[in-house]
Amino acid sequence: CRHRKTLVSDAARFTNRMQKCLRMMNLRLDVVLADITGVSGMKIIKAILEGQRDGSMLATLADSRVKKSKETIADALQGNFQDQLLYQLKDNLEAYEFLQSKINGVDKKIAKLGEEVPIINDIKSEEVILTKKQIRGKNQPQIPIQRISYQLYGTDLSAIKGVSVNTLLTLVSEVGSSINKFRNSKSFVSWLRLAPNNKISGGKKLSSRTPKGSNPLAIALRDAANVIGNQKTNELNLVSFFKKIAFKKGRGAAITATARKLATIIFNMIQKKEPYNPHLHEAIKMKIKAKKMDAAKVLLKKSGFIIIDNEGVIMS
Repeated sequence: CRHRKTLVSDAARFTNRMQKCLRMMNLRLDVVLADITGVSGMKIIKAILEGQRDGSMLATLADSRVKKSKETIADALQGNFQDQLLYQLKDNLEAYEFLQSKINGVDKKIAKLGEEVPIINDIKSEEVILTKKQIRGKNQPQIPIQRISYQLYGTDLSAIKGVSVNTLLTLVSEVGSSINKFRNSKSFVSWLRLAPNNKISGGKKLSSRTPKGSNPLAIALRDAANVIGNQKTNELNLVSFFKKIAFKKGRGAAITATARKLATIIFNMIQKKEPYNPHLHEAIKMKIKAKKMDAAKVLLKKSGFIIIDNEGVIMS
């Protein structure tokens, strides 16, 4: 999984280099196409390297699903074709295609290893309907990681908002079936280095910064938290939680706090073998609030106070 991430990162770097070469030739392919390494982009780039210079002819290579008109694409491909830049473009394209072939090879190897994973929860595919996730795209892992995850943990972790197939792949590769070795969710979060490191002296808290670390799973959970922070649906409790922390302490603290909450949710789902319940922590918050109210009532009564509700009734 770590090797795959490195290959994907390297492929992205060569994509940026190709984009830079095109820009230096005044070819604004990135303006008319969302992804220059998509089907349309690759056809146009290869045609340029084969000697095609007519913008109108290059525009005809764009797929019919491209939103920009052929005229707009043709205008964006009127450039200054320089030999040295074309040579760099060709080198970067070859390196990109080589890395893509390596990524496909890694996916096949991971898929083969996934078949050898011991099935702890033996289920039939028709018995469980897993949450649909985005699996299209050249950088998405082309392996049944959701099914493997369910067989390992007995619950659909992909139902959690923000948890992608890449997050599941990192969880399976970094933790596997060893998650039961952690005593509780606190020890799991501490291992991820997502728990605050409280420094106390003389009964006073001096610092509560989260310790630094490069745990791949922690990084994946931070990425998932960042995705949650970009969502606009306030009905989701995780989104509300993120925005609440971000308003008080900033986006960086919100990412760490949400990643910590995701780790806790994942651990509890696996331990209890229960489905994801987005309203569960709200019920817990209500219970905590009720306990605080009961404790406050007891303290007030011991101090000789009489508690009266909004309707003027003395509370027992």
